[in-house]
Amino acid sequence: MSQLRQRLHEIIFEADTPAGRLFDLVLLIAILLSVLAVSLESVPTIAEAYRSELRAVEWVFTGLFTIEYIARLYAVRKPLAYARSFFGIIDLLAILPGYLMLFFATSNSLATIRIMRLIRIFRILKLTRFLGEAGVLRAALRASMPKVSVFLLTVLCTVVTVGSLMYVIEGPKNGFTSIPASMYWAIVTVTTVGYGDITPQTTPGQLLASLLMLLGYAIIAVPTGIVSAELVRRPRSISTQACQDCSHEGHEPDAKHCYRCGAEL
Repeated sequence: MSQLRQRLHEIIFEADTPAGRLFDLVLLIAILLSVLAVSLESVPTIAEAYRSELRAVEWVFTGLFTIEYIARLYAVRKPLAYARSFFGIIDLLAILPGYLMLFFATSNSLATIRIMRLIRIFRILKLTRFLGEAGVLRAALRASMPKVSVFLLTVLCTVVTVGSLMYVIEGPKNGFTSIPASMYWAIVTVTTVGYGDITPQTTPGQLLASLLMLLGYAIIAVPTGIVSAELVRRPRSISTQACQDCSHEGHEPDAKHCYRCGAEL
């Protein structure tokens, strides 16, 4: 039985063998076809003519992805660790909409989240350079989180302060009906989105809005600079090998043990 589990792990999780590459290639094609079927069903004219056929196709894919998910859980020595991993959660979310469709008719549209599973194409094509860059980006984001958190807290304080000021300056007669509504306007303005559904009418309000717009350009640049600084100092390359215990990827090419759970690779 252990040999069967090891063989399944090689086919399902590894991309270095012909069987593993074929499995992942077929899986990616199935994902694309499934997302296409869900998308076509949202087109009224197509749904009216082929709704039953598209639903049948979706049930077939849901069944196949369910079997695949169970096989993935069986192939690893620690199924719970895989189920809680990024790909494990995505794989589960990919099949849930199909079953929720039994209770909520429109939940099937959420099945398009399966497109996230296409990230595995990096392993199939052995684009280790891009895998390495993805790992570097993830590490840089994790390292920059304290600085970004302080920055976001500052932005929140700015939004609350400016929103409150605009509520006092403009008031309900000019569309600023409450402090939350004024905060919404401040967020739209500071992010330079500018929907225009709420606009200041008085001179003091327009002056404050102008200052917030100028501040918005600086705000956009700050998190980019923080993450970029972390990216510069983190060059690394990784292999395509997955841990058989927790299925985690992103190991160094010469790694002998999984850096997450410590299992032997």
